[in-house]
Amino acid sequence: ALLTSPSSQAALWLSLKTSTIATILCVLFGVPIALLLARTTFPGQNVLRSLVLLPLVLPPVVAGIALLYTFGRRGLLGGRLEVLGIQIAFSTTAVIMAQTFVAMPFLVVSLEGALRTFGQRYEAIAATLGARPSTVLRRVTIPMMLPALASGAILSFARALGEFGATITFAGSLEGKTRTLPLEIYLQRETDPDAAIALSLLLILVAVLVIGLARRSS
Repeated sequence: ALLTSPSSQAALWLSLKTSTIATILCVLFGVPIALLLARTTFPGQNVLRSLVLLPLVLPPVVAGIALLYTFGRRGLLGGRLEVLGIQIAFSTTAVIMAQTFVAMPFLVVSLEGALRTFGQRYEAIAATLGARPSTVLRRVTIPMMLPALASGAILSFARALGEFGATITFAGSLEGKTRTLPLEIYLQRETDPDAAIALSLLLILVAVLVIGLARRSS
């Protein structure tokens, strides 16, 4: 009964939806970044790597403040977007952006480490046999990194699902719109401790399942 209340179900489904979208965005942006870091050398590479890894050491609240002062109504870009009728802060989009920001390093680190471990010998052999770069990427590189990609995506999903600090700072806590499961647990802790415990156990169960999937795919 504690898990089937409207507010709990709304928070659960919102968390699952936003975490899934955030994971997809991590894959879309993280794969090219990992390939760029592992397979090329260019000026500013260390700066890019530092920016990617920043959420791992940055307190989530600070990350939320950075996003707020960039995409908020009075932010660096938010004011210009507001003129165009685009409002990001305190919306579901803000939840997805916060989750993507904190979850991205888990995917990039997994992929870059796997690519550096594999080396470039198989890709070099394919190139000497006449394969074009696009063919090498499609037929050699991507299949080779699929286990690491699956593991990184699962870990990114788990991190996005448990995100709290950046979300509450950048997106707020609006039921059905930005109130994810961690935020619901925090609020229920004050009004209904039993519900908070039940939701916490649910989140722990999901985390254990995700970790198990990550171990199997690695």
